[in-house]
Amino acid sequence: MLPIMRNRNVHIQFWLNKKEAQALDKLVKKSGLSREAYLRHLINGVVPQDAPPPDYFSMMKELHAIGNNLNQIAQKAHVLNVMDVQLYDENMHLFKEAVRTITNAVLLPRRNE
Repeated sequence: MLPIMRNRNVHIQFWLNKKEAQALDKLVKKSGLSREAYLRHLINGVVPQDAPPPDYFSMMKELHAIGNNLNQIAQKAHVLNVMDVQLYDENMHLFKEAVRTITNAVLLPRRNE
């Protein structure tokens, strides 16, 4: 049997009192991460975001579908030469930037200050 190759091969064990463990478990549960992943984020200087609400992913899926539909409409309108391409491109860029901003605000951890 081959040995398991781990990226993280240093084991650290420490003790918490009941209050500290409950506080950690509460933060971990809100983030949706494992304890280990949560602590690694903190060690790396970032505070994990709370897990997004359940409907976040369905809303983002819908936004991506809208963006895809807009892109298909634009391609057809461009071929037929019936739209202001520059204005459309500017607005599509704003749409994509809004989706990216929402995703970053909801999912990405924040730098610890």
